[in-house]
Amino acid sequence: MSLLQSGIKVGITAIVVVLVAEVSKRDVPAAALLASIPLTSVLAMLWMHQGGAEAADVASFATEVLWLVLPSCALFVVLPLLVQRGWEVLPALGAGLVATAAAYALVLLLRARAVGDGVVA
Repeated sequence: MSLLQSGIKVGITAIVVVLVAEVSKRDVPAAALLASIPLTSVLAMLWMHQGGAEAADVASFATEVLWLVLPSCALFVVLPLLVQRGWEVLPALGAGLVATAAAYALVLLLRARAVGDGVVA
């Protein structure tokens, strides 16, 4: 992959992030909708495909992302609960990230056991 191609990918990805941030200044629900779309995964799959990845590899990536969507929700449960209980945003965000990391660890452990037992592919 050329430096130009990498730069274009970074530029497109940055535009998406800035777009969400700018929309949030005017319309928080609309920004949340944009942020909830799996743009990172979509862009990654596009970059994989554009980079010559086999369709099976893209599908495998999508399956692995699916396994990790649920634990990522821990942040969005913990942060608002703590802020509603009087926590400042940054400590609540930190606690949400810790909860998310713990949820990821649990899901990855369960996934490894399920794969080892032949339950999932």
